[in-house]
Amino acid sequence: MESRIRLLFLKMFKSIGIVGGISVFSLTAYAAEPLMQRNDPIIEPKVERRDIITPKIDTEDFEVGAFFGGISIEDFGVNAVYGATLTYHITEDLFAEGRIGFTEARLTSYERLSGAVRLLTDDQRKLSYYNLSLGYNLLPGEGFWSDKTAFTSSLYLTAGIGSTRFADDDRFTFSFGGGYKILPADWYTIRADVRDHIFSVDLLGVSKRTHNIEVTIGATYFF
Repeated sequence: MESRIRLLFLKMFKSIGIVGGISVFSLTAYAAEPLMQRNDPIIEPKVERRDIITPKIDTEDFEVGAFFGGISIEDFGVNAVYGATLTYHITEDLFAEGRIGFTEARLTSYERLSGAVRLLTDDQRKLSYYNLSLGYNLLPGEGFWSDKTAFTSSLYLTAGIGSTRFADDDRFTFSFGGGYKILPADWYTIRADVRDHIFSVDLLGVSKRTHNIEVTIGATYFF
């Protein structure tokens, strides 16, 4: 009787061992299954590439142009002015500029009130100036005319010295100012400038320093 019970327990343990082995083998195979699936194709995102056009920027350092506008000659009112500029770009932001302008002074308020009295002859009223300035592009960027159109633009400051011919005399002149320019194309610019030409005048026997504000608009071309 005892031997039969032993045989029964041995058969049960043997059955449990076989079942356990099968279970462990099944779990191991299940865990290894994802590793066997690594040969499946990898899904890559679809990226649409766009064509990029590299802008062709001219490398010319010289710039020539013309301008017109108005200049307020102290005691002589606002007068039309026109002239030309020649610019050399030393670096991307620093430039040197030569400027020449012409205008003709109107009557002073004293001359208009007195009637026949004239402080200057017609030839003496002709004013011309030239100056050499250094400029710096302070805020280069872009200007937008619409939501689809943008132009390269820049704010700049200038300061320089020169000479003004007025009332038959050459007068040392200091000038400073600033402007704003845009480049509709890579070979020309449109610009607006404000300058103050400071020189001394002694028409009434007393020398005084005058500030003569000039506002102009113009166009320049690279070469």
